[in-house]
Amino acid sequence: MKKSSFFARLTGSAEDFDDSFNDPKAEHAIFEGRGAERHAHITTRDESMSAAEPEGELAVDVYQTPDAIVVKALVAGVQPTSIDISLTREMLIISGSREDEREVEDDNYFQRELYWGSFSRTILLPEEVDVDLAEATEKHGILMIRLPKINKKRQTKLKVRSR
Repeated sequence: MKKSSFFARLTGSAEDFDDSFNDPKAEHAIFEGRGAERHAHITTRDESMSAAEPEGELAVDVYQTPDAIVVKALVAGVQPTSIDISLTREMLIISGSREDEREVEDDNYFQRELYWGSFSRTILLPEEVDVDLAEATEKHGILMIRLPKINKKRQTKLKVRSR
């Protein structure tokens, strides 16, 4: 006898719905972000369920100035050397880890709201940026990434040389 799907058990329905959710090799989309930043990662169920600890999502502010896109993130408690920033002209990925200095056992906490462990954030940029001129700085627990916009209106004159 075939085991009822989660949906069938939840609704009490005897109908068999899409069984691909139970297939460990089926691909699933995991959506992240809001508005223009919303995007999906396609993974198999094995990949999405295999992580021992869930990864946190880094909170960011993204804004623009006339010549750059600026990304700010709160990274208090994170060593700057443990932050990994990957950048293309269209996308920024920030990842890292915040290590907990366990002072007490879990049973002795009354409240735990701080996030400890690995985190990441993928940001689709609203404009192309100049990867070579990008800068990242950290001060007082705030990571600031300045991404200069590509000036598509810039023109230059070329001189023709004879050989």
